[in-house]
Amino acid sequence: MDRILPVILYFFILGFHKRVYGNAEVDALNSLKSNLKDPKNVLQSWDSALPTPCTWFHVTCDPGNKVTRVDLGNADLSGQLVPELGQLTNLQYLELYSNNIAGKIPYELGKLRQLLSLDLYHNQLEGDIPDTLGNLQKLHYLRLNNNGLMGAIPNSLTTINKLEILDLSNNFLDGSVPYNGSFSRFTNISFLNNSNLTFANDTTPNVTLTPPSVRNDNTLAIAGGVAVGAAIFIAVPLIALAWWRRRHPQDHFSDVAAGEDPEVHQLGQLKRFSLRELQVATDDFSNKNILGRGAFGKVYKGRLVDGSLVAVKRLLDRVQGGELQFQTEVELISMAVHRNLLRLQGFCMTPTERLLVYPFMINGSVASCLKDRPDTKSALDWPTRKRIALGSARGLAYLHDHCDPKIIHRDVKAANILLDEEFEAIVGDFGLAKLMDYKDTHVTTGVRGTIGHIAPEYISTGRSSEKTDVFGYGVMLLELITGQRAYDLARLANDDEVMLLDWVKGLLEDRKLEVLVDPDLGGDLLNGVEEVIQVALLCTRVTPWERPKMSEVVKMLEGNGLAERWEEWKKEEIPKKEDSQIQQIRFNFDSGFNPSNDHLSGPR
Repeated sequence: MDRILPVILYFFILGFHKRVYGNAEVDALNSLKSNLKDPKNVLQSWDSALPTPCTWFHVTCDPGNKVTRVDLGNADLSGQLVPELGQLTNLQYLELYSNNIAGKIPYELGKLRQLLSLDLYHNQLEGDIPDTLGNLQKLHYLRLNNNGLMGAIPNSLTTINKLEILDLSNNFLDGSVPYNGSFSRFTNISFLNNSNLTFANDTTPNVTLTPPSVRNDNTLAIAGGVAVGAAIFIAVPLIALAWWRRRHPQDHFSDVAAGEDPEVHQLGQLKRFSLRELQVATDDFSNKNILGRGAFGKVYKGRLVDGSLVAVKRLLDRVQGGELQFQTEVELISMAVHRNLLRLQGFCMTPTERLLVYPFMINGSVASCLKDRPDTKSALDWPTRKRIALGSARGLAYLHDHCDPKIIHRDVKAANILLDEEFEAIVGDFGLAKLMDYKDTHVTTGVRGTIGHIAPEYISTGRSSEKTDVFGYGVMLLELITGQRAYDLARLANDDEVMLLDWVKGLLEDRKLEVLVDPDLGGDLLNGVEEVIQVALLCTRVTPWERPKMSEVVKMLEGNGLAERWEEWKKEEIPKKEDSQIQQIRFNFDSGFNPSNDHLSGPR
């Protein structure tokens, strides 16, 4: 007995040590939960008794079970942040935007050295901006706008060289805006509506002028003669150059130097490229560099002079309005910044050209990784596909709920969901519809979209809403599950008279899901595939008001509310003959739609 007691005591102490010291991330997140009021129970799964928070909703972990993301945006939370958040040393994304969180920003957030994005905007935070945030040298996005923050802007923030997006607007900050370091890249837009802030770049420099009384007539005459001579010396070559260019007009490119139009030289934090830069980057828009083509134009792979890879979208010549219209729409697109949205990097505008520049996505689109993937590319496994479904839903929810005005995508499909180096979903091609001028009046030809993804009410009325995006997203989920393109899915049913979505629902009820699952996934019934199919069917309901919002889709994919919503639908009476609108869902290959509207090849 004397020997057994020390052994028991050892294991008790060891277990206690692991419980106290082995769960710093659990303790940190549990402390946050304890300091927040949660009227919608979004933190219900946060069980502190579990050994890891990686199974909690709104928490993402890496393969080593370290927390890398906390996503609690727009969750109706109130309360205060806690210093223990500094224990999440592997955290890359902290998203607590659009809540009612008050109090101060903890200085301990400066310990999150791996942080890439800090989004605390649209809350009720107050006090100073901690100067310890300058320690976040990997930070790309810092958005603290629309709070009650006070005091001076810490100069330490200017040392974050990787900072791409900065928004401190709509606070009560004071002092002078620093314009050294990384802040030299940002315009006054990042600091608007802070009434006590002063902008150093708006001040007029003091210039000492020599009084006219000390100048004599001889000095003025000499100065005048020199000026006239210099003007003639410069004018003669310019006149000759103009005459030569008129006799030898350029064949296909016309460029306007960025400096010649100061009103559009820079839009917020976007770079304006010259046409020559993009011409060189894409090898004169060579066909060998085409990544894809669609309704808005062609996309080219390019390499800038600094060696970075970009995707250059060359819009078709049907551009609506003039430069001011283009500038307005580009500015709108550039304001939509989210982990799961393709960030607009720059633009080019000339009298004949409109081009948009995006980061290059090394893993291409979801479509290029499904049915038509090359043999050299591995199939997407099921956990990756589920992560793509959730990430793209988050991106669309941001467009609908957090952009003012909201942005309707109008063409949600696998080809427009791109994949970064971590196979994270990046929604592309949003906001482009307003840049183009569609003069067709017929409801079918005026609709923008791709066969199989277009909601019935959009076809019949020509009017789009966020619910048309929800429909396209639902079909995209079926593409993820089956590995088939939308306009090929109907062929799986092997019956021209059956409605695709009714067929899918029948398979779900008959427990024959193996017919739907992509053979590349092994044909096994996968964890969560039934739930994703249920979400897809809810998103593709005939009437738009019966479909969930994208923010609700996010919650259902995270495990909140799907069972209840599915039961409600099962209880509803489904008429044998649907409204005539549903006929638009039938995949009729004799229609005027061209299923090859978009051609994608590899990364973009």
